[in-house]
Amino acid sequence: MKPKVYLETSIISYLAARPNRDLVVAAHQQITAEWWDKSRRRFDLYTSELVIREAGAGDPKAAARRLEFLAGLHGLTIDEGALSLAKVLVESGAVPLQAAEDALHIAMATMNGMDFLLTWNCKHIANAAMWPRIDAVCRAQGYDPAAIATPEQLAEE
Repeated sequence: MKPKVYLETSIISYLAARPNRDLVVAAHQQITAEWWDKSRRRFDLYTSELVIREAGAGDPKAAARRLEFLAGLHGLTIDEGALSLAKVLVESGAVPLQAAEDALHIAMATMNGMDFLLTWNCKHIANAAMWPRIDAVCRAQGYDPAAIATPEQLAEE
C-alpha cells in the first residue's frame, strides 16, 4: 500500500506556473516539477474540493492549467469533522485566523488519514515553529496529524 499524500494548492500552483524570476520560487518550481516527474508514483495522491476551488480561481488559462494537474486524483470533500478541526486549530492559535483555509487543508489531510500533506506554504503550514501546536491540537482532538512536508523532503534519493 502506497503512502497517501494530500496535495495542497501551492504544489499545483508551482507545477502550473510560468518560470519565476525570483530564485527561491524558481528553485521551488524546479524541485516540484522533479518530484512530480520522478517521485509521485510512489504515493497515492489526493486533492480536495478546497484545492480545486483555489486552483480554479484567477486567470482562466492559468486556472485551466492548474486544474489539469488535479484531474484524475482522488478527491476529498469538506465535511463537518474537517470544519470542526480547522476551527479548533484557529481558535487555539495553532493556525492564525487569517490562515483559516490553511487550517482546513491541515484538517482535511488529518481527518482523511493522509500520511503526508505536501505544500510549499511555509508561513502557515510547513512551519517548524507552528508544528508543535498543530500536532498537539490534532492529537488532543484524537487524531494523528499528517506529516507536513515539501516536495524536497519527499523526493527520491
